Parts: sequence; structure tokens; C-alpha cells
Amino acid sequence: MFVYEKKLQYPVKIKNTNPKLAAVIISQYGGPDGELGASLRYLSQRYTMPYPELKALLTDIGTEELGHLEMIGTIVHQLTRDLTEEQIKAGGFDTYFVDRTAGVYPTAASGFPWSAASMAVKGDLIADLTEDLAADGTTVQEQRG
Repeated sequence: MFVYEKKLQYPVKIKNTNPKLAAVIISQYGGPDGELGASLRYLSQRYTMPYPELKALLTDIGTEELGHLEMIGTIVHQLTRDLTEEQIKAGGFDTYFVDRTAGVYPTAASGFPWSAASMAVKGDLIADLTEDLAADGTTVQEQRG
């Protein structure tokens, strides 16, 4: 059903570690409006979409969001690989590191793990598309801020 190319659409090549930045970016991976929730939201909502064109669009968007998830995960990994103990403490990454070490785990910047409770799939065209607009609108606002 999906074709996976074993390369990122946009290569990520971060040379310097930065645990402070990683602690913020992790929310884009698994926060309430992150890429994991976005991909599952679109891919789940497509089943009850009454129009084939919208069903196809939701499938395409959900698949694209999975690509974003991979890029964000790569960014977090590269920002946290080979951290020293001093960098972990100074960067405020110690609370994350205690439970996950340098693993990329879907969580909000606050430390709250990703949950399907942060997304809605109602099976109603208007409700689902409104949910999508609200979630993506929040992400755009966060990126501008």
C-alpha cells in the first residue's frame, strides 16, 4: 500500500548536540499536535470519509505526516547522540534521559507521553475536518512563535 524510500525527503545533518533544543523539538514528534498524532488522525479519519477524493487526500496527508515524523525523530536523535553527562544536566535533558536515555520517544516537551486521547476521530465529516484544521493551525502558530 505504501512505498517507502529508505532516505529522508530532506536530509538532516546536525553536527552539534543540543539537548535544550531536543527537549523542545520532541514535542513536534509526540506532543498533542505533533507528527505522530497528525499521521494517525488523518489515516484513521479516512475510513469514514464519504467522498473518495477526500479519502484519498487524507491518506496522502497521513502518509506525508509519517515522513515528517521520521524527519523530526532524526533531528532529535542527532541533537542528543553522544551527549556527555555534563551536557545532559546543563541542557535540562536529565529528566527525559533518566527514562529514555537517547531514545526518541513520543512525548510532549512537558514530558507527558503521547496519547491517542490528544486527537479526535469522530466519523463526522465536519467534526473531523475541524479537528484537522485546529491541530494543524496550532502547529503553524507554534512554528511562527
